[in-house]
Amino acid sequence: MFPLTKDRSKPAVPLGGKYRLVDIPISNCLNSGLRSIYILTQFNSMSLHRHIQASYKFDSFSPSFVDILAAQQTPEGSQWYQGTADAVRQNMRYFLEGPFDYYIILSGDQLYRMDFRALLHQHIRAGISSWRRQSWRRQLWRPVNRSDQSLAW
Repeated sequence: MFPLTKDRSKPAVPLGGKYRLVDIPISNCLNSGLRSIYILTQFNSMSLHRHIQASYKFDSFSPSFVDILAAQQTPEGSQWYQGTADAVRQNMRYFLEGPFDYYIILSGDQLYRMDFRALLHQHIRAGISSWRRQSWRRQLWRPVNRSDQSLAW
């Protein structure tokens, strides 16, 4: 993939003309009724930012969004993301601002079609606080109190 990722991140690699790899997981979310989406970016992300901003616009009266959370230096930390879990940890304050009970963490460079509604309903029915299956990149989780941490995994 190097020639394609020399100047852009993998999720920004063109696919089928005007699309990018990141459009696949975003499309899966939108088609599953999940309309509050954060994109966490780090390296070579300018073309990805441009694509997201140009492609995903919702009306002003809708709570829907596709927001970019770029790696940043803050008083709490000045390091780049050290992986997916660290990216989630560093952006936790933004996730907790919304009225969300569950979060689905997806890779931005995977090609698959999936309806997340069945996954989410199964997760809720089973009372599972964290879910892993087939790929560490697809995870469903919810925040827990520090006193309940042993129940999270």
